[in-house]
Amino acid sequence: MTARPNTDMSLKQWTAVCPLDDIVPNSGVCALIGDGQVAVFRVSDDRVYALSNYDPFSNANVLSRGIVGDIKGELVVASPVYKQHFILATGQCIEDEAMKVASFSVRINNNIVEVEA
Repeated sequence: MTARPNTDMSLKQWTAVCPLDDIVPNSGVCALIGDGQVAVFRVSDDRVYALSNYDPFSNANVLSRGIVGDIKGELVVASPVYKQHFILATGQCIEDEAMKVASFSVRINNNIVEVEA
């Protein structure tokens, strides 16, 4: 018997990270979700984004410490090591389109930031 992947979207698992107010606007925090580190970013209008915290260029978990800004209207985080920019909505690297970090669904529920596990 072959196991089938679960395609039921109603079974999403959400993990609470922290209150929204614990994240300074235009900055990020790191959260351990499962076995991986996730960088959660809050921008000035209180939208939140979540990317893998792993920077593939420096091989270090540092993206949550990066600088949040925009390039040509695209919200990005600049890696604090070699300064590559990753689009907050997708994880795509602007300087090298062959590189991308994982992005995660994120929501605010009763002022608590939650990331889809």
